[in-house]
Amino acid sequence: MEPDFKEGDQVLVSTLNCNNLKGPEKMRDSFVGPLTIIILIGKNAVEVKLTEVFSRKHPVFPASLVKPYFKTEEDRFPSRKKNPTPPDIVEVEDSPGPV
Repeated sequence: MEPDFKEGDQVLVSTLNCNNLKGPEKMRDSFVGPLTIIILIGKNAVEVKLTEVFSRKHPVFPASLVKPYFKTEEDRFPSRKKNPTPPDIVEVEDSPGPV
């Protein structure tokens, strides 16, 4: 199930079909971004505002190559509890060792 995107959402775009990126393929990032969605083209494609690096690339991508961008872990996992309080530190007396 693909996420529902809206205009103005920030997304990451797959580099699967980007052959003009520098470096060996296995060392490249799998996704680039965040990029902002300008227009939704049906439910299957999005047009994004490209950065200078990708200015020569066509700005329309299939929705299957786009995933939501989350700024923080709290945005990504809203049901996850925040950092619990750390456990109390208990000092133990020195023991003479194994008996």
